[in-house]
Amino acid sequence: MHFRYLIESVTKSGARFRPSDWIDRLASWDATFDLHRLVFSDRLHPASLDGQKVLAIEPELQTQNPAMFDSVLQFVERNNLKIHIQYDDGRLEDYVPPSASVDTQADI
Repeated sequence: MHFRYLIESVTKSGARFRPSDWIDRLASWDATFDLHRLVFSDRLHPASLDGQKVLAIEPELQTQNPAMFDSVLQFVERNNLKIHIQYDDGRLEDYVPPSASVDTQADI
């Protein structure tokens, strides 16, 4: 069954995460430019969950660029962001990264 990770702009304590453009900033790590426009990749891109903008990570990122995948998950963990696994049928499960906690705020 296919799945993807969805990262919310909300911390586990319920606070809105700032800066508000962090999703686009992280998605740009795997983006390209075409015709003078930023084109997000199929592996790391903005998406929508219940009308809210989220960051989607497709499993291909983990196999094709494990260092980038780990960097994104470290960012999520450092900033205590909510992360879910979304399956093809739309079902969501909470996901907890396996690594230990580190700093509470990361620079973007």
